[in-house]
Amino acid sequence: MSGFVEKPEPLQVPGLVHLHTGKVRDLYRNEAGDLVMVASDRISAYDWVLPTEIPDKGRVLTQLSLWWFERLTDLVPNHVLSTELPQGAPAEWAGRTLVCKSLRMAPVECVARGYLTGSGLAEYEQTRTVCGLALPEGLSDGSELPAPIFTPATKAAVGDHDENVSYEEVAHQVGSETAALLRRTTLAVYGRARDIARERGIILADTKFEFGFAGDDLVLADEVLTPDSSRFWPADQWQPGRAQPSYDKQFVRDWLTSSASGWDRRSEQPPPPLPQEVVSATRAKYVEAFELLTGTTWS
Repeated sequence: MSGFVEKPEPLQVPGLVHLHTGKVRDLYRNEAGDLVMVASDRISAYDWVLPTEIPDKGRVLTQLSLWWFERLTDLVPNHVLSTELPQGAPAEWAGRTLVCKSLRMAPVECVARGYLTGSGLAEYEQTRTVCGLALPEGLSDGSELPAPIFTPATKAAVGDHDENVSYEEVAHQVGSETAALLRRTTLAVYGRARDIARERGIILADTKFEFGFAGDDLVLADEVLTPDSSRFWPADQWQPGRAQPSYDKQFVRDWLTSSASGWDRRSEQPPPPLPQEVVSATRAKYVEAFELLTGTTWS
């Protein structure tokens, strides 16, 4: 069992129809047929959406996505139409709301990996492959790969876990031409972002993208290159052979699996609320990632 510990009731806004409550974002449709995406301060771990929020997290994700979208437009267009608040929307939506094109979404998570860790490491240790792609011997947790690889995954519902799939399965599902386009664009965007992050002292270990189609045109959607969708590591602390320090919710994961939480992730019990020190440390990591990448002070 997993999912929401406490599923929130969506806000009702005149002129907007609520479509979906996700792990982080609430999705609405406006009267023009565009999507209105609102990033909350919710945080998830181990397939649970936790009962405790991280202040400003949704604003950080939204503003960082916008920063990246600007730097990727020559590679692929994005879905953002406007950042203006819809009429009648609450003031708390400011800075966390995007009005977006309605797209025909590709049914896969497009993951790019430049370093070996996470589920990729687990597969490699068993088979020396990741998503069926053969990798050389001798790699360990945090090793840089010979070249970035495209390792797609299924899109999971809230409470379920994304599952890695082979490129051949994606081609079977969406067609060989679309699969090739998704792979090519994913790796191009990853390469651009990796180089930008590296200039700022950050390793972009891996990341996932969502794409959709407007007619025949591929469009980058959802969030992009945030601590929720990517692994960012401080370059000066990178050391293969161990888990790497990161700019994300590792504080949350570490506390949940510690004796201090009293929670057994193998049980069917929901995780407990987070203590204030974990909330503060997690918020600080999100803000630090934003400031290092953008070169601007969070306000």
